[in-house]
Amino acid sequence: MSTDAAFAARLLAWQKQHGRQDLPWQGDTDPYRVWVAEVMLQQTQVATVLPYYARFLASFPDLTSLAAAPLETVLAHWAGLGYYRRARNLHDAAKRLATHRQGRMPGDFDGLLALPGVGRSTAAAIAAAAFGERRAILDGNVKRVLARAFAITGFPGAGAVEKVLWRLAESLLPEREVARYHQALMDLGATVCTARRPECAHCPLTETCLAKSQGRVAELPEPRPRRSLPTRECFVAVLRAGRSVLLERRPPCGIWGGLWSLPEFADESALAGYVAALPGTTVLRGEDMPELRHSFTHFRLLLRPRCYELEARPSLAHDSASAWQSIETLAELALPTPVARILRQLPRFP
Repeated sequence: MSTDAAFAARLLAWQKQHGRQDLPWQGDTDPYRVWVAEVMLQQTQVATVLPYYARFLASFPDLTSLAAAPLETVLAHWAGLGYYRRARNLHDAAKRLATHRQGRMPGDFDGLLALPGVGRSTAAAIAAAAFGERRAILDGNVKRVLARAFAITGFPGAGAVEKVLWRLAESLLPEREVARYHQALMDLGATVCTARRPECAHCPLTETCLAKSQGRVAELPEPRPRRSLPTRECFVAVLRAGRSVLLERRPPCGIWGGLWSLPEFADESALAGYVAALPGTTVLRGEDMPELRHSFTHFRLLLRPRCYELEARPSLAHDSASAWQSIETLAELALPTPVARILRQLPRFP
């Protein structure tokens, strides 16, 4: 048996005995359900995805139902899962497929790769699970396993290093059971070859792992070159009138695209000027709420909310992206997690 074949054989044997066997998408060959699972699993752990996956499929059991749903409803099902562009891409792709392919999913890797939000690794995972195609994947767990097993230096997200890992991943593919081999790699990275405190004593690759033999498990894969993340400060208006709160729909593109949020301002004076100019109402009371920090990939956000109680609801322009929402129904809206945390401080928010 060649070294490459032995690598796959050890992983497949380990997965059968020790890997995860009860994930709802395991063994599923329906391309729609596999697609939903793989998109949710992008940059999100399995334990987080599980309840969202079940709830999403209960409401959108097939591509036709997803395409027919309003984006607002889809985003509400995604709220709290993060990386909301994934939900918008799913919805956009479903509408395109409903229009141009009579609601049918693509039937091969190239067709899947053409869908918005589906990259090389995601397309390969779907194609292997749904169509039995022999394609390599390379998510974060797989990168870590391969970097350690073969002592690949450099940050795995760097272009040159990623090319090396892709070539390696392709060379290690077994002839059969590719989908289960993918699951074995991901299971190993998620449960044994973890980023911190890897359990090398329980690893099926420990005898041939170069990082283990070189005493470099803790060093590999090499981290992203360190850089300090800038902090952006944002002042937020929480405007209450009776049992209603004023929310703004975010633009479709950008951070929190398409979600309901709160009016934001670059500085305190801009916030004060906005509140002072509200037409047809009087501010009864204003008070600061606890500040909140939230991290994105490229920056940290510091939110400074201030709650204002208004005598009446100011009128809104017909073309306004703002709307008064009942406090009792806020939990039904698609809200960014930090905004939901702010609103939960209001009385009677579910």
